[in-house]
Amino acid sequence: MEAQMLETFEQSLLRCESRWDFFDRFYDRFLASSPAVREKFANTDFVRQKRALRASLHLLLLAARNDGGGPDAYLREIAGRHGAGQLEIGAELYDLWLDSLLTTVRECDPDSGPDVEKAWEAVMMIGIQYLCRNYDRPQTG
Repeated sequence: MEAQMLETFEQSLLRCESRWDFFDRFYDRFLASSPAVREKFANTDFVRQKRALRASLHLLLLAARNDGGGPDAYLREIAGRHGAGQLEIGAELYDLWLDSLLTTVRECDPDSGPDVEKAWEAVMMIGIQYLCRNYDRPQTG
């Protein structure tokens, strides 16, 4: 992925994270997107979940940079947790997740525009594609 796109994503991520309500707004929107989403998150500790999402977004940036071995080095554990053996997060929910995230970025990043949205989508698709490809991968270690 080109360096400028990664820089655009990283700067937007920092602007979004500086908003105290960014993750709250995202989860409110995502949960409202579908009864299936609400069901998956019925017993979720959202304080912990928001911390996990924040960390995951930074791991996706590292994976997009292809630092240290590409997506597998950063996303294997996340894929195992989201896959068939644990949370069973199927591909149908990732469209809702991405739509909710991009809408929240547009709302929370004052510099949002086509380049920012394109950068977020490109980085997020690295993770989404990895999770979908590895949905049935057996858990190791």
